Amino acid sequence: MLFDAETYQTCTTRKGRSRVKICGLRDVEMANVAVDSGADAIGLMFYAPSPRYVTPEEASRIAAEVKGKVAIVGVFVNPAAAWLDEVLARVPLDAIQFHGDENDEFCRQWGLPYIKALRLRQGEDYAAVSDAWPGASAFLVDSYNPDAFGGTGELCDWDLIPEGLNCPVMLAGGLRPDNIGEAITRVKPWCVDVSSGVECEKGVKDAALIRAFMREVDNVSGD
Repeated sequence: MLFDAETYQTCTTRKGRSRVKICGLRDVEMANVAVDSGADAIGLMFYAPSPRYVTPEEASRIAAEVKGKVAIVGVFVNPAAAWLDEVLARVPLDAIQFHGDENDEFCRQWGLPYIKALRLRQGEDYAAVSDAWPGASAFLVDSYNPDAFGGTGELCDWDLIPEGLNCPVMLAGGLRPDNIGEAITRVKPWCVDVSSGVECEKGVKDAALIRAFMREVDNVSGD
C-alpha cells in the first residue's frame, strides 16, 4: 500500500471513502486548505516545465507546515538521480510519483513507496504493462496526451482502466467537483488525484474548489 501503518493512521482522516490527493500545490496557504478540507495526501511537482513546479526550498516550507497531517508525495518526470537526491535531502517525502519512462529498478532505489503513472490510450495491454513495475505501491491512471505528461485537465477514459492490476488504482485526469461523484461511483478507485480541476487558472489552486471537491467525495461515500 501507499502508506506505512504509522502514516496511514496519521493521514487517512476519513474512512469508508476513496482517498484524495490534491496535486500540484505551490504554497503553504493552499496546502493548509487541503489539510483542513480532509485531503489524505498532497502532491509537490518537481518537474520544471510544469506550471505547478516548486523548488526544493518552496517544497520544504510546505512540507514543514503539513508533515504528519497528510502524506507528502513528490511528483517527477524522468528525473536525473542527482535531482532526486537533492530533493530528498531537503524535502521529507512519504512517497514518490513517477510520470515518465522510469523502470521499476530506478523507482525502487530511493527507499520510499512509489506510484507509477499509466497514461491510458486504446490498444495497450495495461494488465501486462503493470507487470513491468512489480514494486509499485499504486498505479495512477491518467488521460493520454502526446504533448504532456499529465495535468492537462483532459478526462480519462474510464472504460480503458484495466482489471486485474497488481496494486491499488489512483484515478486522475480531468476530475472536478462536478464529475468526481460519477467517477468514484463508476470506477471505485482506491484514491483520486486532482490538480487542474481545483484551479482558478493554470497552476493556481482555488480554496473554494478544493472544498467543493472534498464535499462531493464525502457525499458520494455517504459520510
